[in-house]
Amino acid sequence: MAINYDAYEVVVGLEVHAQLLTRTKLFCGDSAAFGGEPNTHVSPVTLGLPGALPRLNRVAVEYAIRMGLACHSDIERNNYFARKNYFYPDLPKGYQISQHTTPICIGGRVTIRTAAGERDIQLNRIHLEEDAGKSLHDIDPVYTGIDLNRAGVPLIEIVTEPDLHSGDEAYAYLTELRKILRYLEVCDGNMEEGSMRCDANVSVRLKGEKALGTKVEVKNLNSIRNVRRAIEFEAHRLIDLLEAGKPIQQQTRSFDATDGTTFALRTKEEANDYRYFADPDLPPFQVTDEFLETIRASIPPLPEALVLKYTRELQLPEYDARGIADDKDSAGYFERLIRHTTNYKAAANWLLGPVRSSLNERSLDWKDLPIAPDSLALLIRLVEEGKISFSIAAERIFPVLMQEPGRQPLDIAVSLNLLQSSDTSEITAWIEQALAGMPDKVTEYKKGKKGLIGLFVGEVKKLSKGKADPKLTNQLLLEKLEN
Repeated sequence: MAINYDAYEVVVGLEVHAQLLTRTKLFCGDSAAFGGEPNTHVSPVTLGLPGALPRLNRVAVEYAIRMGLACHSDIERNNYFARKNYFYPDLPKGYQISQHTTPICIGGRVTIRTAAGERDIQLNRIHLEEDAGKSLHDIDPVYTGIDLNRAGVPLIEIVTEPDLHSGDEAYAYLTELRKILRYLEVCDGNMEEGSMRCDANVSVRLKGEKALGTKVEVKNLNSIRNVRRAIEFEAHRLIDLLEAGKPIQQQTRSFDATDGTTFALRTKEEANDYRYFADPDLPPFQVTDEFLETIRASIPPLPEALVLKYTRELQLPEYDARGIADDKDSAGYFERLIRHTTNYKAAANWLLGPVRSSLNERSLDWKDLPIAPDSLALLIRLVEEGKISFSIAAERIFPVLMQEPGRQPLDIAVSLNLLQSSDTSEITAWIEQALAGMPDKVTEYKKGKKGLIGLFVGEVKKLSKGKADPKLTNQLLLEKLEN
């Protein structure tokens, strides 16, 4: 008997760990940079040696608050850290310093868009904690290596309510969350390097039921796409168990990206297994009104605010606005570009068309774009003024600018003999040559097949090597064909 998966509702809560882009670790001055030779970014504090005392990184607190404000969270004014006790080989102290009772950011929301529409995903909390080290299983055939460079790096853990209901929603949420982290410059969001990591808590229940089902936690998800895949697999697995009358165990599971399946790691711990208590070596800390307002004032315009600006003030289509605001560097370039041109639609077309294509072909980021915004604005103006066509600008002049960004677009057009001709006699000569080569098509046109005008225009464009003014070409062609 076929299983009716649509009779069930999937319920997902996500826990995202984002490494903060501080220069040093959360409780000491060791480098927090990614990479480095194993066990070189360490000190007595990182190693948890007796007598080593932690000291809080103020910038990490600031970054956590920035994220909380961007996600509409309430900021906790009185904070402290707790010890979360558990043994793991790459946790040198035998406990992790985290926030438990008082997360620095409470509640909040992140707006997502899927094919089903727009809605807010509710957050439970955002809290600060230190990262653990890393176990390396592939450097020795017998032993596991331990690299403690990452131990003590500051993290924020962003925890949703059980408020997502599909892999697609999780994908949209993580995409939006990463975008916010990058706009705020608090985390680079690189899941491949582990600076953004996600665990998914998945359960299922019959539609209409209110009680949550038994959940499983899926860990080791190293890409947004794999989060979606893992949720979809796990939801089907849980429904299959229920339909077969089998119990669901609360487990921690891992995801195998090669075949898209999950497998059990261990029985899930409960919170009381961690024996939380206030860390005696770290005093409580307070967030003052002055500190909070300073942080609030430093937050840049975020994607949603930019989309509103571009659609309402600049009258761009929403598709263009979201395409530009999707990346902080592309939005920054666009902001600088529109200081030099008021043709906002043309500016958007260039960024989402030739510029993005060229960057992709060269495997460059927006911040690596060599062409200055004022130079691109001059190229846009040449097209506006009818001196060159858009295709000539994109296919002939723009590639030269990418190679020689110091040159002026007009100089390039002149040197390559690309300026459009508005000389009536010159264009007429191209028209006559084009029509002479297609007498049958001319006859068809005169018998009523008016759609052939595009063919004639294309031939004139080819003969003129793109130099014939398109408007004047159309006008002269019609005059020639109608007489």
